[in-house]
Amino acid sequence: MMITDQLDNIDIFNCMPDIYTGLQFIAQASPEIEVGTFELTERVKILVTEYETVRVFERGYEAHRYCIDIQYPIIGYERVKWSPLHGMSEHIPYEKSKDRTFYKNPSPQGTSVDIGGGIFGIFFPQDAHSPQHCLHEPEWIKKITVKVNL
Repeated sequence: MMITDQLDNIDIFNCMPDIYTGLQFIAQASPEIEVGTFELTERVKILVTEYETVRVFERGYEAHRYCIDIQYPIIGYERVKWSPLHGMSEHIPYEKSKDRTFYKNPSPQGTSVDIGGGIFGIFFPQDAHSPQHCLHEPEWIKKITVKVNL
């Protein structure tokens, strides 16, 4: 049930308090935000990272068991591939400390979303997602990922 939308529309998420808290943080964040990890609330954590996007994300598609990801490049753009998790094959076993498993063999009904420039993506546990892809050419980005614990 991946959701993609514009930051201008975050008020429609006010019925989901933890997701809304994360989206408000993203909407108010400055591109100068420091890289690191920040606790917003007991259930909402912020990860700010910087990296260069790639043509092929070697680890495949990740999925989380116990959190929802909200992803938004505050600088640059990123393509995130998406597939329903059902029917995919495990590629890298579950890593409890990062709550993630990597998968391969995405569904033929998979798609992608280009995030950044006001567009964010929300990925639920049933959403296998493959981030870090470039749109055209690799580019350096600064990204905010909100982890909402279930």
